[in-house]
Amino acid sequence: MTRISSFMAGQGRGSRAFYVVARTLIVVFTRLWTRARVEGRHHIPATGAFVLAPVHRSNMDTPISACVTRRRLRFMGKDSLWKHPASAWLLSSLGGFPVTRGTADREALKRCTLVLEGGEPLVLFPEGERKSGPVVQPLFDGAAYVALRAGVPIVPVGIGGSERVMPKGARFIRPRTVRVIVGPPITAAVPAGGRVPRAMVHDVTAHLHAALQELFDAAQAQLGRPNPSSLDQSPAK
Repeated sequence: MTRISSFMAGQGRGSRAFYVVARTLIVVFTRLWTRARVEGRHHIPATGAFVLAPVHRSNMDTPISACVTRRRLRFMGKDSLWKHPASAWLLSSLGGFPVTRGTADREALKRCTLVLEGGEPLVLFPEGERKSGPVVQPLFDGAAYVALRAGVPIVPVGIGGSERVMPKGARFIRPRTVRVIVGPPITAAVPAGGRVPRAMVHDVTAHLHAALQELFDAAQAQLGRPNPSSLDQSPAK
């Protein structure tokens, strides 16, 4: 735990400078390659922590998410990537923090909560792994739980077109147009006592799911590739 905790911040002067340069290069490449246009940036909090919760259709969704704000976004990675000092420094400087694969989910949630309580934004894909198709799949409760636990908002993000840029299984990044729409923050007040009611977690997750589908549909529509009505779709099991 000590080794893992030592990479939670990555706030040294060198790390901060590297992040600024790396983020600039990543965002410039992403914008040029995907012609990404972002709407709704005013919904991103200027200060304080929040959970950025995008739809997940491509490995490009993480660099695309970096286009929505200049603030450093934190993200999880499997701890094996932190074995070597060079890769550990690189990933930590970019905002990553390690989570041990195979451990209880509560350990990962605890580390996410620590990041948020430290005042930093965190990227969580509430669908879990990459999905495919026009329907936002059933969400995990983790994003809602850590946001409620830390008392921070969830900012839903619809990303249209990223699946065509780099679909699951693709080795190369294709030059395709992407549209990103940031929705209003989702907030909820946890009752006094510190415990997060399970019903509240489920309610926030349901709200997030509806918001993501609406934003995803709107982003796809802007591309001229509208999603079929979600009413006509059956979510994959």
